[in-house]
Amino acid sequence: MTSEFLPTGLLPEISEELRVSESQVGLLVTVFAGTVVLSAAPLSVLTRQYSRKFLIIVVLIVFAVANVLAALAPNYEMLIGARVLGGLAHGLFWAVVGAYSAHLVPKHQLGRAIAITGGGGTAAFVLGVPLGTAIGHAVGWRLAFGSIAAIVIILTLVTIKLLPAVSHGVVLSTGEIAIPMRKDRTVPAVIAVGIILILIAFGHNLFYTYIAPYLIGPVGIDPGGVAGVLFLYGVAGALGLVLAGTIGDRFPQLALIGAVALVMAAVLVIGTFTTATGVVLAAIFVWGMAFGALPSLMQARMMHTASVRVRDAAAAYFTTSFNVAIGGGALVGGAVLDGWGIGVLPFVDVAITILGFALILVVAVWLRRRSRAVR
Repeated sequence: MTSEFLPTGLLPEISEELRVSESQVGLLVTVFAGTVVLSAAPLSVLTRQYSRKFLIIVVLIVFAVANVLAALAPNYEMLIGARVLGGLAHGLFWAVVGAYSAHLVPKHQLGRAIAITGGGGTAAFVLGVPLGTAIGHAVGWRLAFGSIAAIVIILTLVTIKLLPAVSHGVVLSTGEIAIPMRKDRTVPAVIAVGIILILIAFGHNLFYTYIAPYLIGPVGIDPGGVAGVLFLYGVAGALGLVLAGTIGDRFPQLALIGAVALVMAAVLVIGTFTTATGVVLAAIFVWGMAFGALPSLMQARMMHTASVRVRDAAAAYFTTSFNVAIGGGALVGGAVLDGWGIGVLPFVDVAITILGFALILVVAVWLRRRSRAVR
């Protein structure tokens, strides 16, 4: 995750050395996310017969190579190629790791396990990207990518030594015939969860992508204070992740509904009380805490919903949905910003999130009725 977003903190350095515009450097994140969107699901299907642990090791090695190539890239085109390779590895990594927790622990511990796994993503935003950016500013952007490659190699050795292998196949009874994955009865619910994720994350990225100019403009935060506000948001996100692991197993549906409701309320407050700086900062903390819990709560919901047969495909679908929301939200947010102004963004965010919230309630009722019908 640090590697995915690292270029955003090193735009000037990469732009100057490779003699390209800062917007072209920004495309390095788009290319990475786009590669994940296009490749995660197909790669998960093509590799479903391979050992999960073996795949993680291979993907980590490929990811380390991609970061070495990025560090050594003599020109912009080679750097783009390195980012595509990294995106391929990243998509398959999350397709495998997203379901790995479900193979390691019993269902009643799934929420906590996924929250621990998701802690890496939170750490990337709170520590990884700022630290990588600091390294890049101090000694050059190439060494920042090289440092990530070295750390990934160390983690690969740790994985080989410590990570237990898991069985991800479905054992058939004598005479039982395997059904195609597309006919699995949990697939419609998995798709519904993915759509919910797209709506909620789409609305979030539509606004959060432009949070810095929003803070400087309508809220009136000094440009030098934006980093502190974003750090506040990141710390709140880490707290939300802890809460997701604590209560997600006990009250999975209630925790998800509550987190989405808090996100909508907080963003609405940010959009309504822009001149009240203290109120906005408090709302940003609540926003960060609530949204910080959502990815692990949604992934746990996905793993609870999917049968064992389709868990890996569901994890790939989860990754694809999230990256569609990241790229699509930023793109539409930019169009809204240009057409109606930055003050409209939080309200558009809330409107889209309401659709996701309504779909959560519809799916919950549907699954409850289906469960009763099966009994």
